[in-house]
Amino acid sequence: MAEKPEIKVRAAGDADHQNVTQALNEHWGSTRIVTRGRIHATDKLPTLIAEADGEMVGLLTYEIYGQECELITMNAFQRGLGIGTAMLSHLREIAAENNCRGIWLITTNDNVDAMRFYQKKGFFFVAVHRDAVVGARRLKPEIPVIGNHGIPIRDEIELVMPL
Repeated sequence: MAEKPEIKVRAAGDADHQNVTQALNEHWGSTRIVTRGRIHATDKLPTLIAEADGEMVGLLTYEIYGQECELITMNAFQRGLGIGTAMLSHLREIAAENNCRGIWLITTNDNVDAMRFYQKKGFFFVAVHRDAVVGARRLKPEIPVIGNHGIPIRDEIELVMPL
């Protein structure tokens, strides 16, 4: 069995902007993300990059306001290597350094793989915002109607990891 590569997580710098923007567009359909009726310009947010052997293998964007840390996007470009775990661990350190009460996020009802991952990492479900994606599509029309596993995308699911 091949050995897992070492995953290093670092803050994105100016030199990363083009690669970050390209990855966000590729994985999210644009650099705009809508959570709870708010548009986030992810290409302007603090960003963590996960690297293995000098290659970008993951990307996480977040925003801190007050004592809140919102995880906006997270993508591990390969599964099973610990990329998501490494980025989340780094974000947890940043949130703690900024005296945040916890990390919260929004995902959609079709994203069952993410919900499984986040629960295993200590997140709790705190709300289901029924039909919230209808309003989100007014702000970001490129949100697809059908998502993962052929599930219609309708609801925003809110999860929190207390610190």
